[in-house]
Formats: sequence, structure tokens, C-alpha cells
Amino acid sequence: MTNIDRRAFIRGAAGIAALGVSAGFPALVLGAARRVVVVGGGVGGATAAKYLRKLDDTISVTLIERKPSYTSCFMSNEVLSGERTLQSLTFGYDGLRRHGIEVVQDTAVGIDPLQKIVQTAGGGKFQYDACVVSPGIGFKWEAIGGYTEEVAATTVPHAWNAGPQTELLRRQIEAMPEGGRVIISAPPNPFKCPPGPYERASQIAMYCKHHKPRAKIIILDPKDAFSKQGLYLEGWRKLYGYGTDNSMIEWISAAGGGKIEEIDPETLTVQAEIEEFQGDVVNIIPPQKAGAIAFAADLVEGDWCPVDKRTFESTRHKGIYVLGDASSAAKMPKSAYAANSQAKVCAAAIVNRFRGLEPGDPTFVNTCYSVVGEDFGISVAAVYGLNSHTNTIEPIPNSGGVSPANASAEIRKREVSYAHSWFKNVISDMLE
Repeated sequence: MTNIDRRAFIRGAAGIAALGVSAGFPALVLGAARRVVVVGGGVGGATAAKYLRKLDDTISVTLIERKPSYTSCFMSNEVLSGERTLQSLTFGYDGLRRHGIEVVQDTAVGIDPLQKIVQTAGGGKFQYDACVVSPGIGFKWEAIGGYTEEVAATTVPHAWNAGPQTELLRRQIEAMPEGGRVIISAPPNPFKCPPGPYERASQIAMYCKHHKPRAKIIILDPKDAFSKQGLYLEGWRKLYGYGTDNSMIEWISAAGGGKIEEIDPETLTVQAEIEEFQGDVVNIIPPQKAGAIAFAADLVEGDWCPVDKRTFESTRHKGIYVLGDASSAAKMPKSAYAANSQAKVCAAAIVNRFRGLEPGDPTFVNTCYSVVGEDFGISVAAVYGLNSHTNTIEPIPNSGGVSPANASAEIRKREVSYAHSWFKNVISDMLE
């Protein structure tokens, strides 16, 4: 990082991200216990559920999640290089249960904002005083000709939600012949994990460098710039020969014809704007939108959910709060750490509301690490504040920074260690 000392940043983030979460709130002692239903057990939902109970243990919190465990998307690209297993990214919800949270394995299919009821596919009806929705992303399947959910599950995985498709993509890379070609299609903005497609290319190259050194990874991109671009290019030049005739990675931008239009899944042929590409392995990361329940519950405008950025309460339906990737939270990125920070602000706002208090002025934090190759890590961090005049979340000047360019080998190696520690800390903060 530059512009800020790392320890100072961590101390500041811990103190401000949750709007005074460490101070706690007195328990609500009058009347019936308040009920909060949380939809979605990812970073945003799990963190919100936990911190609601930490802030006030008289609140009844129910978490509705269709999966029995959480599998982390962040750090899942390391499965493709063989540095991790999917099992190492999978965690149960017993830690939340120990906080007194009821965890229901079911799928939320509707929310009645007037009766204040969440309905599930299994027939459950859950009454709430406040509802937190953190549904993650859905995909715009109609955007790319020939690309469907079935194709993604069986032939051309997106692997953008860690799970079976991550393992499928890993097997395809392992089975690819020496000298084979991997095609990655990056999505347009906005999308979950802005540096993710480029870390993915890096992790695949890291594997191929040792096992298939003549392989080629082509990134087709509908954008002309991407997150942490300068640092990625530096790493690709150093590790994978980027910019030379023997480069393992090639990035084709929008200006170069990188936007794809359709795919033939049988021949693994991708049609971009200018030319056609054929791969041995094709990874399409489609354009994205809010998760399904956000549409079913009428929480969206366009593709995403508008919110009051002071509290993350929906601007469409009072009493419902939308966190994480599904929300319109510009200028914060759609990232795991952003969702974690938003969840703490939201939890504090809900407890304040139950106590008849006004919400405070929120401050948010985001940190993102990427592992470009062996002993080569990079990061970006920022602290954000609310511009109440425009209802936008904006970086506070000089509050964060990125890894220094042309850093020493020691610094790059240290960033990898920080990345793995950061991962453990986020998981602990949300689930333990």
C-alpha cells in the first residue's frame, strides 16, 4: 500500500467500519423481542446476522440460506492453480448458531413488505420487524448467444459462484493438452469482484507455467481498463512474459475487439466483435444483475437494488435492507469485504431504528488482495464516507492506496501472506 501505513489502516478500519460496533448497544428490555429475518448466508447476510446479535442479543435473528454451508468465492481462483481445494473454502454455520441465530436451510421466494413476511420455497412464512436481503448476483443469460445455464453447468463453466463449476473448470484445465488455449471472457461493469477475471487468468497461468508451459490464456474483455491493471501487467511481464511473442497471457480490450457476442459450446468457438476464437477450455463470465429474490421482492431498478446509503434500507420498500453485490452502492466495488463493511453499518442502523434513534454517519472500508503468481501478491484498500448531498459512497481522500509499483520481491511475497491472513480474518468475522 501507499499513502497510508498498513497497521494504521487496519486500526482505523476496525474502529470505524461498524459505526461504533465495538461499543455495543444496551439490550432492548421493553415489549416483545424484535425479529430480523436475513435472506442469504454469504458475507453480507452472515455478517449482518452475527452483528445484530452482538449489538443486541434480545433481537431474534433468523438466517435463511438454501445451502447447508458457505463456500467462499474470494480466494477460489486458487483452486484453479492447485493451491487450494474447494473444501478449504467451505464453512458451516454452527458459529452463527452459537450466537443464538436460527439458521434455516431453505430458499426465500417472496417478501411481503406490507405484512412483513418472508416466504420460502419449503412453505415457511417468517414474520419480521426488519428484513436484510443479501442475495448476491444473478446472470443475464440472454446477453451472450448460445450461453445458457445448462451450458455453464456442463460444458463452459462461469465458476463465478464457487462450487461444482470451480471444480469442473479445474478438471478441464488439467485435461487440456500441452500448448492448449484457455479463453476467458470478462464481464462488463458492474460485476462481482472487479479484479477476479484477471486473477483467474494469473492463477491458471501459474499452473500452466509448471505443467503446460506452452499454454496460452486469452482474456476477451468488453472494457478498456480493469481493476489494478498496472499491477497485474507488471506481474504478467515478470512472471509470464507479457508483451513478448512468448507471452502466456494475452489481454484483448474492447477497443481491440474483446467483446464477445456468442459461443458455440460444441466446438468451443467464441465469436467476438472482430474475430473468432477457439479454445480447448472456455470460461465465460456473463454480465450480472442482482440475485433472484431481489427481483421477486420488487427491490430492483434496472439490474440492481437502490438503497439509502446511510442505512442500506431499500428505497422501494421500507423495512427491507439490501446488502452486498445486489445493492447499488457506488462508488464501493462489489466485493466480499465491501459487503462485510456494509453489513455492520446496516446492523447498527437497524438497532438504532429499534431504539428510536437516528442512524449515524457511516464510514465503510474495502480491502482486496489478488495473488498474481508464486510470491507475487498485490492489494488495494480504501476508506469511504457518505456524500449525503448526492447519496453516494465516495473514497475519503488519502485514506487508502494500492501496492507500490515495482516493489521488492520481499514486499510482493509479504502481500501473499497478507492475502491469506485477510481471508481467514474475513471468514472468522462473518461466521465465528
